[in-house]
Amino acid sequence: MSTLRTLSVSALAALSLSGCALLPFDREPSATRMMPGQLEPIHAAAITRDLAVFWVSSNGCTDKDDLTPVIDRAGDGSTITLRRIDEDTCDHPMAQGVEIIWSFEELGLAPGERVRVNNPYQLPPSI
Repeated sequence: MSTLRTLSVSALAALSLSGCALLPFDREPSATRMMPGQLEPIHAAAITRDLAVFWVSSNGCTDKDDLTPVIDRAGDGSTITLRRIDEDTCDHPMAQGVEIIWSFEELGLAPGERVRVNNPYQLPPSI
């Protein structure tokens, strides 16, 4: 009976360890999955003393209200993750995308605060 128990424990351990490999690699980290909307790839970002400027893709109707910046404070600064909360369903793609600007005041950040951007970069589509 102890041999059967040993085999059962070994099989259970092997199954539980092999289950890790079955998880999809393209899933967002759990903290990101709890954020609103979808993670927005950006063409570029610029952070000044008191502005956060992003260039994002647009089919012709993207504006500031379609995106939301999520601020995560940690250590010596903050991280901005730009999320798309409304899809741009227009059919007039803009080759260079659109520029969206938030002031640090709007973001609840202090002027000159250290800021990182947590979005993937994507080249503008060739139209």
